[in-house]
Amino acid sequence: MTSDGANPRIVAIVEILLCSSVPTQLLIGSLLRLAGWLPLDEAGQLSLPFVLTLSVADTLLLIGLMVVVTRAHGERVVDLWLGRRPSKPEAVYGALLIPVVFFLVVVLMNLLRTVAPWLHNVPTNPLERLAGTPAQAAMFAVVTILSGGVREELQRAFLLRRFQRHLGGTGVGVVVLSIAFGLGHLVQGWDAAITTGLLGAFWAVLYLRRRSAMAPLVSHAGFNALEVLRVAIWGA
Repeated sequence: MTSDGANPRIVAIVEILLCSSVPTQLLIGSLLRLAGWLPLDEAGQLSLPFVLTLSVADTLLLIGLMVVVTRAHGERVVDLWLGRRPSKPEAVYGALLIPVVFFLVVVLMNLLRTVAPWLHNVPTNPLERLAGTPAQAAMFAVVTILSGGVREELQRAFLLRRFQRHLGGTGVGVVVLSIAFGLGHLVQGWDAAITTGLLGAFWAVLYLRRRSAMAPLVSHAGFNALEVLRVAIWGA
């Protein structure tokens, strides 16, 4: 997909929609249902095998799409996702940010529940029920690391590039993508959606400052894994 002979803004919008995870998840979800996999179990709760399969398949398909689109523009995914910084120091930096992010999230969530308790409109996070046993927690950790740490950070870098070049700049991209990121977590409650949106903004700015997705990826994946561990040990 190139912008030759087409409006670059329209091309960028099409690419954003194509790589937004919405069409890919709808497609994969439909195929899983046709194969007899249901999103809910007999108790009416989210099915962990369904969520795991959907997340892994969507991650692989989405990364493949972003690679194809990036190369179609004559660009290299290494430049987009890793930049010129050495990967190992970036990964270490991202790991050092994990406890900082975890602490800030705890403070923000408690602040929101104190100042605006009505935002806590979902008593029990439905996703946290997927980590009820050690085995389930391990499987769910895989989901959060792949779909959160890997897919979302590579996706964020890809989408920010479209905003930077054709849709109003990186500032617009950070705001729009962070709002969308937060709204995507509404099932967990308004307080979680607001916190998640701010986290998305933090990781977006981190990527833009360092021009590498490695630190945001490690930070995001580590935070998600720590959250699953917290739920597995202490509950929601």
